[in-house]
Amino acid sequence: MNAPQTVAPTTLMVCVTCRRRQGGATEGPYDEPGRELVQTLADRLAGDADVTVTPVECLSVCRRPCTVAFAAPDKWTYVIGDLDADTHLDDLVLAARQYTVAADGIIPWRERPLPIRKGVVARVPPLVCKMETTS
Repeated sequence: MNAPQTVAPTTLMVCVTCRRRQGGATEGPYDEPGRELVQTLADRLAGDADVTVTPVECLSVCRRPCTVAFAAPDKWTYVIGDLDADTHLDDLVLAARQYTVAADGIIPWRERPLPIRKGVVARVPPLVCKMETTS
């Protein structure tokens, strides 16, 4: 009998300091879309024990609000920008669940929701990884 496979808990970080001009205007007031997104995601994923939604002060992707990051122990980390709470919520929830069950955190490109494919800013290797050296 095989033991049930355990999954590393996923942290879904949402930048709450990203600012975006309202309505795409070039002048005028800003909004902070991450503040809405973090709450909406937390509500949607409240029953999912394997995903924790965490607000963060800055992911340093200011030109592509709203930005999130998926991270877990011993997994690749994804940083994803150009997201919106109203139009990308279902895609983010699906991606969070895909990331959680992926052993190394890598979601196959074709299986990623379209906004996740288009929005990837970076994929960062696990903190402890084997580096190939060239001589």
